[in-house]
Amino acid sequence: MEVFSGRRRGPEHHPPVGRSRGRSAPLLDLRSAAGQVFLLQVVIVVLLVMAAMGAMVLQAANDAVQQGRREAIVAAQSFASAPGVAEALQSPDPTAVLQPRAEEARKRAGVDFVIAMSTEGIRYTYPYPSEIGKKFIGTIAPALKGRTVVEQAGGPPLPAGKGTDVQAVVPVTDSHGKVVGLVSAGITVKNVAGLWMPQLPIILASGAAALALAVTGTTLVSRRLRRQTQGLAPEELAQLYEHHDAVLHAVREGVLITSADGRLLLANDEATRLLGLPADARGRPVRELGLPEPIMRLLSAPEAVTDEVHLAGDRLLVVNKRPTYPQADRGGSVVTLRDTTELAAVSGRAEVARERLKLLYEAGVGIGTTLDVERTAQELADVAVPQFADLVTVDLLEAVLRGWEPTAEGWRHLRRAAIGGEQRMIPVYPLGEVITFSRRTPQMRTLQERRVMLEADLRQAHGWREQDPERARKALECGLRSLVAVPLRARNVPLGVANFYRTVDSPAFEPEDLTFAEELAARAAVAIDNARRFTREHAMAVTLQRSLLPRGQPEQDALEVAWRYLPAEAGVGGDWFDVIPLPCARVALVMGDVVGHGLHAAATMGRLRTAVHNFSTLDLPVDEVLGNLDDLVVRMDNEEDTGDATEGHEGEGVTGATCLYAVYDPVAQACTMARAGHPEPVVVRPDGTVICPGVPASAPLGLGGYPFETVELSLPEGSQLVLYTDGLVEDRTHDIDVGLERLRRALDGSGGRTPEETCQAVIDALKPSHSSDDIALLTARTRRFPPSGVAMWDVPPDPALVPSVRARCRETLLEWGLEETAFATELIVSELVTNAIRYGSPPVGVRLLHGRSLICEVSDASSTSPRLRRAATTDEGGRGLFLVAQFAQRWGTRYTTHGKVIWTEQPLHDSSAASGLAPVDFLLDQFDDPDL
Repeated sequence: MEVFSGRRRGPEHHPPVGRSRGRSAPLLDLRSAAGQVFLLQVVIVVLLVMAAMGAMVLQAANDAVQQGRREAIVAAQSFASAPGVAEALQSPDPTAVLQPRAEEARKRAGVDFVIAMSTEGIRYTYPYPSEIGKKFIGTIAPALKGRTVVEQAGGPPLPAGKGTDVQAVVPVTDSHGKVVGLVSAGITVKNVAGLWMPQLPIILASGAAALALAVTGTTLVSRRLRRQTQGLAPEELAQLYEHHDAVLHAVREGVLITSADGRLLLANDEATRLLGLPADARGRPVRELGLPEPIMRLLSAPEAVTDEVHLAGDRLLVVNKRPTYPQADRGGSVVTLRDTTELAAVSGRAEVARERLKLLYEAGVGIGTTLDVERTAQELADVAVPQFADLVTVDLLEAVLRGWEPTAEGWRHLRRAAIGGEQRMIPVYPLGEVITFSRRTPQMRTLQERRVMLEADLRQAHGWREQDPERARKALECGLRSLVAVPLRARNVPLGVANFYRTVDSPAFEPEDLTFAEELAARAAVAIDNARRFTREHAMAVTLQRSLLPRGQPEQDALEVAWRYLPAEAGVGGDWFDVIPLPCARVALVMGDVVGHGLHAAATMGRLRTAVHNFSTLDLPVDEVLGNLDDLVVRMDNEEDTGDATEGHEGEGVTGATCLYAVYDPVAQACTMARAGHPEPVVVRPDGTVICPGVPASAPLGLGGYPFETVELSLPEGSQLVLYTDGLVEDRTHDIDVGLERLRRALDGSGGRTPEETCQAVIDALKPSHSSDDIALLTARTRRFPPSGVAMWDVPPDPALVPSVRARCRETLLEWGLEETAFATELIVSELVTNAIRYGSPPVGVRLLHGRSLICEVSDASSTSPRLRRAATTDEGGRGLFLVAQFAQRWGTRYTTHGKVIWTEQPLHDSSAASGLAPVDFLLDQFDDPDL
């Protein structure tokens, strides 16, 4: 094979046929490239000269106009401000006084006219006396308002002759600033040729020099090109290159040319195909092309090779190699490759089988990477395009997307879950749309008959076209050709349909393609069903957990509360929180975390939350609540260890659960809290300072026997208490200390934010992109119980002083405007104080709280709890607590370190007894004896 390099090999070289070497073409022949370049340069120079001349003319004209405007303004203002002009304008004959002065000023200023006129525009002066007394031609309205007007306007004949008339009009004012007349001065801008004509020779000389340089440069370039091309004309060079390129790329042998330094200089199409060369292979070193080691060594070595057989991928190549220039020292080689693989048809089928096995492997790896139904369907579509189909759509039953078990009744309604390929060019149903397939469509038939449906020619697929005739027509016009519809089934459960389409640019589907499509859909169906089951279980767990968490904020006056709960992606956990109103205007805050995930953790969380509610109802101290909760967790773990426990549950116990319990008193502005293995809360003071209160860390719940230490904090009004679970600050990528520091930075300066804003700011700053654990966040801003709503006093242990207590209670209620509740409150306070004096221990105290409701508290040093009972008709006493319970909405006993507090709560909107009787009637009813 002969390779054309464009260089003479020796004396035997002859010129191309049809061209005489003896004939010499002119250097600047306009049919040659050099002549055309020269002509272009001439045009450019002429255009540049014309443009320069035009620019000079325009600039000169503009300068002349600007100079005229300046001279006109100066002349007009000078004459208008001259002494006596204003008086002359007001005299009986202004023309007699001003005409000589105007002509003298015109000649001295070098302008064409100086006109003095009245405020109506009547000329008093003009170079031609015949024009005096006529109307001034121009704009005078702005000048009458004290402004200067400069314009170009025409008028009567001027001494200067024709030209551009530039005139300025200025006002003339008297000593009081009143405009008494106007003065206009103007100048005629004549032909400006004299301004630019001196520069014309320079421009023409520059153009001539440029043309001379163009001629010289073009001549030198033309001679250089002739020497380089051996005298060949451009069309001859183009024809030679076309013949070389056609031969090089048409042969069924691969041709490579390498340089002496091992770089690839040329590779034809066959060589690129045989070796799998990248598109940018030309000019790169051979060692960087990723070729097989034997081929790479062969191309890099300088030795010649004859008919050596090498394996490149799955091809057997016969290689020949010769030096490019044997008689020169330039080096380089020419390599030819010939594919000798036998049975090309069998090899092609093996290649298809190999590609499909590879595609099935990719499907096994790439489908089902997540437990999301729609994502799994999209992975199926992405894997099949473009190796198997040009367009893939996946339609799933509505129940599958929601995680439900599909039924035959819902088969006709499928939702478009995924689209793969170039769907923008082909009109298909968009993502998310519910499609109702008719019974004759391939999709519905493949669901009902549980087998693959092939439509080799969609133009003949009547059932497919009847589904949506207009959309089908547009799809066929866009090139849609054939369809394979495959049912998605797993564990004998129908899930949906996978539709594989090919366009006219690809061969139509054949029967041997059905097995592969069915195998591909079967693998995807298992992954989709796994995602469906996970979706169902995850939805059940999330529903259960959200049903166990607070639905809304309870009514209370102590705290302004906001919260966030974010379940984990892999499954819900046992994070929980609560806000529990307590007696005496106090509020309990709870934050807990149960080990594990799933339904077991959610159910355990519900049991613990219910237990905390019950313990809070008893109004136990903070440490006792955690102690009782710890005992409950131990009993729950013991139940898990028994043989009757349900097997296969998701959790192996509750030991390790954490909890933080805090009680805030808005009257004392104090918060008592303790934590069992839970992360320490964070306090944001009103000035925005972030601190950790130093709550002692105790053992997690379920270990049994360990005490829980409490701490009492003083929280000024406006402080924010932030409780959270470890999912907010812990992550696999960093330590918990890093998360705590990020939390402090997110809370820094949050003193002026609302709890809702604080929650959102923390979530935005700390929420991970892929959460592996639940996140619970609770923010509470403290409120202070108004001092005007608090009344308290000590009571001496003397029953005779009870009436004075009632009187003081009545006075307090009158000050608060609670006259309607006075009778019931006096009765309650009287009974509670009498019982405290009679059965309790001093000191005895009374406290009234006026907030959302009216709270009465009577405290003493005794720990004996009163008991409610119904007295017999013959008993003289025993009715006090019964009456208290009837008149109060709620009542109870709270134990303190100094004794106990008996409290009652009365609604402010209804002060009558629960029985509906009037207070006096109710009391008489209690002592009425029907036998008397």
